[in-house]
Amino acid sequence: MAPEIREFDFAVPEVEELRFLPGQFVSLTETLQDRKVTRAYSIASRPGGNRFSICLNRVDGGLFSPHLFALEPGGAVEMKGPLGVFVWKQPQTDSVLVATGTGVVPYRPMVLEALEGGATQQFTLIYGTRHAENLIYMEEFRALEQQYPNFRFLPTVTRPTAGWTGATGRVQPYVREAIGDRRDLHLYACGLKEMVDSVREIGKELGFDRKQIVFEKYD
Repeated sequence: MAPEIREFDFAVPEVEELRFLPGQFVSLTETLQDRKVTRAYSIASRPGGNRFSICLNRVDGGLFSPHLFALEPGGAVEMKGPLGVFVWKQPQTDSVLVATGTGVVPYRPMVLEALEGGATQQFTLIYGTRHAENLIYMEEFRALEQQYPNFRFLPTVTRPTAGWTGATGRVQPYVREAIGDRRDLHLYACGLKEMVDSVREIGKELGFDRKQIVFEKYD
């Protein structure tokens, strides 16, 4: 998908249909270095049959991500789930979705489900990485923006190269811009703790009720 980022496609042979809500995650477990290691990974695909995808980056010095990167086709791993409550709040409203790094993964099935299901709410996805080459699902989100007038996609990078012509800097200023004077939105944030906490603080500062803010931390 990008340097040191891969998508993994799995099947669950025990079931014909793996039921989950877009935005949920699976918990994977493996015995590594003589101990059981468990990691949670957001599902990158929409429900369909007994298959699902995850997308993650290789963590330097990590245990589980190098193990997954070393798996060959046909390899197996123990799974629990799907689990999690990082899903669309009901009833759905106009929403601002904020992600950094692989925190964009759960938004892919969420946005696809909403738009392809005929949702009329306005969705703004603000997605930040350090380098443009690490913006995963970039072309897919851009195509959705062209197809659906109620979806806006705003990628931003903090270390742009000369060839980057899009937004630059951290996601926070763009969150404030997207919210504007609105106080009837849902605000979603997914990624590392520092960004998630920062976006939550922006929401609180602007007067959002805590029930309007949905978040998931990756660390």
